[in-house]
Amino acid sequence: MRQTDMVMEYMAEHDGITSLEAVRDLGVTRLAARIADLRAAGVEIETERVRVPNRRGETCTVVRYRAVV
Repeated sequence: MRQTDMVMEYMAEHDGITSLEAVRDLGVTRLAARIADLRAAGVEIETERVRVPNRRGETCTVVRYRAVV
């Protein structure tokens, strides 16, 4: 299965995807590149910035991508 297909399937099943989820769950290390590929193929993807705690308990911002259906 192509990485773009895996990313699309994951977004549909999990209400989006972050870079950490892409690496941890799919082995996809360049999520932004796969999102760019999907957008170039005509898939509408929304980008949401979400605040999450890091390992030290500090708040940081990450991006969650969602396919617009």
